[in-house]
Amino acid sequence: MARSKSIRAPTTASLPSNLRIPSTTPSLVKSFSKLSRQALLDLAFYWLDDHNVQSFPPFLTKDEVDTMEEDELSPYPAERTIDDVRNAYQELQVRRGGKREVIDRILEGDWRHGISLRQLAMLDLRYMDDHPSSLRWSALELFRIGADGGPSLETSQAEPTACVPRVHTSTFLNNLQQQISPLVKAHYYLSRSNALPVTFLRILVSNSPYKHPRQLPETLIDSSRVVYVAFPDSCPFIYTSIPSSPGSKADASAVATDARSLQRIVRDAIPKALSAPQNRFSLKATNLTAKSLQALLALRGPGRSNRANGAFSIFADAVLEGSPLDPRPSSTVSPEEYMNKGDDQGKENRQGNDQDLNESPSSPQNTKRARNSNADSQIPKKRKLAIDSRFGTAGSSLSSAPLDRLDIRLLDKPEPQDDTTGTGNTPTDLSEPSLSLTFAGSDIISGIRKLAELGIVDPERMPSWMTGEEAVSVAVIHRGIRVTKNGG
Repeated sequence: MARSKSIRAPTTASLPSNLRIPSTTPSLVKSFSKLSRQALLDLAFYWLDDHNVQSFPPFLTKDEVDTMEEDELSPYPAERTIDDVRNAYQELQVRRGGKREVIDRILEGDWRHGISLRQLAMLDLRYMDDHPSSLRWSALELFRIGADGGPSLETSQAEPTACVPRVHTSTFLNNLQQQISPLVKAHYYLSRSNALPVTFLRILVSNSPYKHPRQLPETLIDSSRVVYVAFPDSCPFIYTSIPSSPGSKADASAVATDARSLQRIVRDAIPKALSAPQNRFSLKATNLTAKSLQALLALRGPGRSNRANGAFSIFADAVLEGSPLDPRPSSTVSPEEYMNKGDDQGKENRQGNDQDLNESPSSPQNTKRARNSNADSQIPKKRKLAIDSRFGTAGSSLSSAPLDRLDIRLLDKPEPQDDTTGTGNTPTDLSEPSLSLTFAGSDIISGIRKLAELGIVDPERMPSWMTGEEAVSVAVIHRGIRVTKNGG
């Protein structure tokens, strides 16, 4: 009887976590090489743990006759038991060496039969933990629409209120898969960060479920097909990764390789996946992007500082006791007292620095301290008071929210024009600025603060979005005032 021909039908199911990528795929070496030697060993020990080895089984000797010829050609003969595999990596842990031998041991030895999508996702998330500034993130605010009989966002101009939804992990991933699956085929991996109070969702997109022929293994390792979503704890904000590459030019028409279209699909699907009957959610932009997740947590996170930036950061960062809203005089501090306190601390620091310089004048740290103390002493007291009253701790050594980029779009024309409406309202077309400015660096607010200290800019006339008070990295300016767009 002739064997019936197999029929492949399209399916909207997500890619399984145990789907293996051939270990001979050249791009795998590059993915593994991103991690340090110790990080690779940590992952190998995790895969070989008694609780996880069933999910990440290594290649073991099953039949000496079948594997004898293969082991003769392989630099890493197959082990007989799991304990033998663990011992091999313990030996690598003890002796010194490069990470390439660990990579070769994994790809050519113990996992020669392929690396699963779950293992690949663990590689990427371990790299993110070790390098928290490896991606650029955008903060989005989550709010409820049409809840409790209130006005719906589609039918009312009322300002929506932010909220923190209750999330059940499996239900959320199920709903998200239902939203994305008709458009693209994806793999989902949810993991808790080891360094930050954040839960990561990694979404890898292969292609449309109806596309033929089957994609190459390299497409499952393409970083432009991966979108990350970070969920901070007890916070009405989420962070999404911004694609750094546009995707493959050879297949630019496919949705899966268009990085920005992929991000838009995920952004639209997240609030729908979180929604329930009579309890719907939506997202709005906050005009804040940064490479540092720590900065996003400080500015759009669960702490107090997401609404206390710039001049008010001295209270949120506990530099001063009391509150600016406290009517009791005993709990408030005047700017003069704050400056005198800073001067007293500066004198103590300078005295300590002088003592250190007498002990070891050639120390690089002492040289830097002496230069900083001399620079502070040269700033006029009136200017320093104005800077401290405008910036607070933003841009100083106490700041935990460095912004690496600030994009400014000026809507005003170079030549003054009369307002045709006579109302002074914002122009309707915000997509064509007359001038765009971009500041880039390790800490933009710190650089602007330094310009103020040098007297290049006037701190008293600076707008609040330049002092970090509004906590934005994208500002659209009309007549010196920041205007909002898309709720940002």
